[in-house]
Amino acid sequence: MQQVPAIDVTDLAAELAQGAPLVDVRQPDEFEQAHIAGARLIPLGEVPDRTAELPTDETVYVVCRSGNRSGRAVEFLRHQGIDAVNVTGGMIAWADAGNAVETGG
Repeated sequence: MQQVPAIDVTDLAAELAQGAPLVDVRQPDEFEQAHIAGARLIPLGEVPDRTAELPTDETVYVVCRSGNRSGRAVEFLRHQGIDAVNVTGGMIAWADAGNAVETGG
């Protein structure tokens, strides 16, 4: 995997407070257990077919459990012309930092 732009969870929280879009590329069961408020679920395997759902005029942040799947999604999305940024450490880092999570779909 090539180097992809990344953001830490502290900076992500600030971006989300300003209304930045967030995509969660985990599986539905993982998303239901815990996710960041406002995140849109697009499982990694569906990203190629759902790219048109993402904005092209602003940065899109992408999260998964630890940062690996989201890194692959970011690489793909950037090749499609979308300004995507990986969330370093994923949901693990988000929760470890004490940030709020939601449950359910």
